[in-house]
Amino acid sequence: MNKTTDVLIIGAGGAGLRAALAAKESGVSVSVITKEYPTRSQTCMAQGGINAALGNISEDSVEAHIANTLKSAHGLADEDAVRFMCSEAIGAVEWLESIGVCFSRTKDAKIAQRRLGGASAPRACYAQDYTGLKILHTLYDRCLKEGIEMLNERYLLELVKNEEGIVSGAKILNIRNSKIEIHLAKSVILASGGYSRIYDKNSTNSTASTGDGIAVAMRAGAILRDMEFIQFHPTGLKSSSILISESARGEGGYLLNSKGERFTNELAPRDEVSRAIYDEIQKGEEIFLDIRHLGEEFINEGLPQERKLAKLYENVDPLYELIPIKPVAHYTMGGIEVNNKSQTNVSGLFACGECANHRVHGANRLGGNSLLEIIVFGAEAGKSAAEFAKTHEFQKVKETKSVIDEVDRYTNEIDFYEKRTYVGDLLYKNVGIVRKKDELEFAKQEIQTLKANIERMGVSDSSKGYNTNLVEFIEFYNMLDVAEVVVESALNRRESCGAHYMVEE
Repeated sequence: MNKTTDVLIIGAGGAGLRAALAAKESGVSVSVITKEYPTRSQTCMAQGGINAALGNISEDSVEAHIANTLKSAHGLADEDAVRFMCSEAIGAVEWLESIGVCFSRTKDAKIAQRRLGGASAPRACYAQDYTGLKILHTLYDRCLKEGIEMLNERYLLELVKNEEGIVSGAKILNIRNSKIEIHLAKSVILASGGYSRIYDKNSTNSTASTGDGIAVAMRAGAILRDMEFIQFHPTGLKSSSILISESARGEGGYLLNSKGERFTNELAPRDEVSRAIYDEIQKGEEIFLDIRHLGEEFINEGLPQERKLAKLYENVDPLYELIPIKPVAHYTMGGIEVNNKSQTNVSGLFACGECANHRVHGANRLGGNSLLEIIVFGAEAGKSAAEFAKTHEFQKVKETKSVIDEVDRYTNEIDFYEKRTYVGDLLYKNVGIVRKKDELEFAKQEIQTLKANIERMGVSDSSKGYNTNLVEFIEFYNMLDVAEVVVESALNRRESCGAHYMVEE
């Protein structure tokens, strides 16, 4: 089965949907492919807010936003890209408001803002603690209104190129029936999300955040950058790794150890707070988030989701009890290198969102900038891909091989689910908050051994409809490729910097 569209977008989170709207507005046809459904995308888990220097709560400025972002990035962000993003922020929030995002309000009806870690002022515009979800649903509604084609339950296998090496579509697995589809396009945008799920259960992310787009882009010749920079969020629930939003600390929550002591500045950048928690845990302390003093009315109005999550996953009511937490993998600053037009080094291929590296986060992302990035650079990617599509025609593509063409001959004598759990724990311990050279080398050896044995870890389910065993195997295949690059990147960067914190043996 072959389908054609001017611009093909892989991923239906906030970045993909914003790109779709921008491309459609530019006058081209657009199709969006997602392996789940848009409303289940990782964007819905972004709770704290979207940064913009509106100054609705206290004095703020675009220059302060730029300075905070650069400081958090530890000098590894591109100042021009940061300046562009922060300068576009006010317009981005105004646009979101204009299409119906229901931001929380101040008493004088302005958009409410809260302070997140690393910010010099309350800058994060929020909708209770459901900000990402409300942005995502509004974008999705807008895409449906514009008649943008949504192709759900399609899994990206490989990119396809024409004879000149220009990306001209994608090879897709239809999860519903296990059939292979070729989707031809004049340009392709990857908006497939990050790779934090290589840490398995030690991540706040959706199980879908397996780095598929990054692995596929790498195999197509795209350059990856800064893959070692993985942000560990300070407050994942201890038992489940479910995220408790930074908004809980932004609104005045405390971090306490077993002795009931506050041991760090709760609103320092995330890498600093996570290391402070790590140090306490190494001393044998348990760590808790305390929001009891904020009061029932405030918690139920401003932090309703955090209360529900604590009750559901830890069986504690934060109105009366401490919330047990630990740092877990949350956001990946590295990704596919793109220029200021969101174009990769591979002709015809664009990228935006967490899978892309626009060099605005550097070694540590400022809280509240991820939602901003997907709106600002999602729009840029959509416009750029549309302009590329207008100057190119559909081309005959070369045959592309992928793991699915080989999987029938693989045996399943080794359980890849067990190995996926092993890799997640290995990375959390050896490629985590604090890193050592020998532990990184051990992790690299283990991953390479698993890759060498991948043909013994095949699928056991031969069914055609909704074969999740097959999809999860291909995800694991991609996760190993991404994990190897992460470890190699960490070994190549010897100095400590932000989320990459090296210690002597």
